[in-house]
Amino acid sequence: MRMRYRRRLLIAAGALAGLPGTGSAQAAYPNKPVRIITPYPPGGPTEILARLLGAKLQDRFGQPFVIESRAGAGGNVGTDYVAKSPPDGYTLLMGASGPLSINVTLFSSLPYDPTRDLAAVVLVASVPLVLTVNAAVPATTVKELMDLLRAKPDALSYASAGNGSPQHLSAELFKEMTGLRIVHVPYKGSGPAINDLIAGQVQLSFESMIGILPHLHGKRVRALAVTSERRSRMLPDVPTLAEAGVPGYQSIAWYGIMAPGATPKEIIARLNREMGAVLDQPDIKGRLEELGSPPVHGTPEEFSAFIRAEIAKWGRVVKASGAKVD
Repeated sequence: MRMRYRRRLLIAAGALAGLPGTGSAQAAYPNKPVRIITPYPPGGPTEILARLLGAKLQDRFGQPFVIESRAGAGGNVGTDYVAKSPPDGYTLLMGASGPLSINVTLFSSLPYDPTRDLAAVVLVASVPLVLTVNAAVPATTVKELMDLLRAKPDALSYASAGNGSPQHLSAELFKEMTGLRIVHVPYKGSGPAINDLIAGQVQLSFESMIGILPHLHGKRVRALAVTSERRSRMLPDVPTLAEAGVPGYQSIAWYGIMAPGATPKEIIARLNREMGAVLDQPDIKGRLEELGSPPVHGTPEEFSAFIRAEIAKWGRVVKASGAKVD
């Protein structure tokens, strides 16, 4: 009798240990591959950062970190996919400022709430954008570009990574602050937008430094300005837009890891700890600096507060510019 009772207790304890959210299950995390979803097509900043981080995480956790693209609707498709995924730590998002902050105001409605349906894990990178023109554009400075745009309203077009992306809103902010008219051509991510900028299908772009830096050393595109408050150490000879004739202009693109909102805090804390350790490794810090980002990361709580502040900031910009996507 006593032996049967002990056996039942052991069976019950084993079943409890297998339940999501229990201590032993979390201690064993991860025990299978983890997916990092990028909400834009391959070739853009989210994929570059996800692969950079994923390779190191695989070494630390002993499980594959698989990068998967789910693009569409200005990053909303992939972001919503993660928001609605099981909250077990096996589906993560390499989020971006577009779908996590800008789109809250830009779209009349979103299928997810970034502050409720997603949990902040760690801020990975924060980079300026670069005002870049195709080599065929007869302008080598911001002033010359502005003169050209004034002389020929709507004659030039700019590429963005999609409606609601930092590239889109950065250009709209430029238009609002200068009164200039430029045609918007949205793409499904930075990769195809940059390809068409290089090919001359569009004439200019406000592109994340992560995506555009590898192409600035050639002869087919050139940088006119950066959107940060100070010059980038990666492009020390390129002025800020404020220096180049648009006083007060500033725009930053940022990227970070998110998880489904109900993911256990213990898993969030472990991911933050391990990812922070990876981001502090000298080779990763050096690579991020090459991509234009200073060291950032921090705690989940700090990242969450940052997202809320960005939602408020970009909400004001969207409303002032009149930009809308339905």
